[in-house]
Amino acid sequence: MMTGSIACYKACHVISRLVQAGCEVQVVATPSALKFVGTATLEGLSGKPVVSDMYATGNVMDHIHLMRWADLILVAPATANFINKAAQGIGDDLLSTLFLAHDFKKPFMLAPAMNTSMYLHPVTQKSVAALKDMGLEILDSASGILACGEEGYGKLLEPDLIIKIVLEKLKMTSAQIATTEASETSVAPKSSSLSKVKVLITAGGTQEPIDTVRSISNLSSGRTGIALAEYLTQMGFDVTLLQAHSSPKTDLVAKKDVFVTFNSLDQKMKHYLSTEDFTHVIHAAAVSDYSVADIEVNGEKHKPLEVKKVSSDADEVTIHMKRNHKIVDRLKDYSRNKNIKVVAFKLTSHATEEQRKAAVNKLFTNSHADFVVHNDLTEIDIVNRTHKFTLYNHEGFVVCENLDRLTSELIRVMVPKDIL
Repeated sequence: MMTGSIACYKACHVISRLVQAGCEVQVVATPSALKFVGTATLEGLSGKPVVSDMYATGNVMDHIHLMRWADLILVAPATANFINKAAQGIGDDLLSTLFLAHDFKKPFMLAPAMNTSMYLHPVTQKSVAALKDMGLEILDSASGILACGEEGYGKLLEPDLIIKIVLEKLKMTSAQIATTEASETSVAPKSSSLSKVKVLITAGGTQEPIDTVRSISNLSSGRTGIALAEYLTQMGFDVTLLQAHSSPKTDLVAKKDVFVTFNSLDQKMKHYLSTEDFTHVIHAAAVSDYSVADIEVNGEKHKPLEVKKVSSDADEVTIHMKRNHKIVDRLKDYSRNKNIKVVAFKLTSHATEEQRKAAVNKLFTNSHADFVVHNDLTEIDIVNRTHKFTLYNHEGFVVCENLDRLTSELIRVMVPKDIL
């Protein structure tokens, strides 16, 4: 059961892994939850139609039938609204009515997800205590960075911990538990439906060599692109990650390659896109606009890497740059699949609203991208690794307060019904 929270995207991971562990999963979602994750995604992961409206034809007795059918009920994420209604016995929608039909003969678990103030509010704490007294198991909220940007309690318990608890409660065999635990450090098997969505993701910054020990680069760490690759892989998408040599390594993505320079990134993207049928490319790499043409040391010109190391005793060093073409403008030309969907990234620095819009519109015009993810350097907290993104399409935009929301929005637009 899912209630309306940004943490719904994490619940998708729980659904996928439980199905892979051999469980039969029926998703029941509030209308609010479906604002965060669409029915297409949930149906693709579970293999069953999502139940949401208890008054839909054929569903009027679902609150009884589903409670009799299930061996275990998990509400993840469980909002303050649901927790407080359940504790008071209010049944004004399908999920709260399901709880009222619970006979307490089987496990009923809640995984809270909300802002710290809401979680620690006396009303919510009283409701949590009341539900515990009734025999429900509360998968206590974790402390961490919340969707609102604050830090504290209220964060949904990590999906892998939820999965472990659920499987143990269901008394799965030790072999199944071992398989699930082993997959924590390996790539999760793909959902047969979502594996049809084949995604190439780039991450990290290029480095343009001056000599064998010096280069020109940028501030990109690659963490955003890598995190997207990990999330999509765990959900069951077919992901290939092309990451910078200097970016953090990941064991969660099986298919990956590395690039260093503009030229190596350009050649590898052309190779992958022209030889495989990708449905989407998420181009999050920070690409150098210029490469080093030659280095002039004390009046003598050299090609990059020709000088092993420019002497620190040189009186004058001049670096001549050459302009690179925009890789993002060529992605659809490179691609064997001419219907490929392109998600482009645009970073500005201390730009006004007008300058930001102009930069995004220029990228749409030149690259023919289907979506543009924009953020400004002023919206990036490098120390706390938090970003604010704006996801644009040709009709409008959605402001994403953090990477979690961006991931949720990208998943929503990347899973069309005709693929499932």
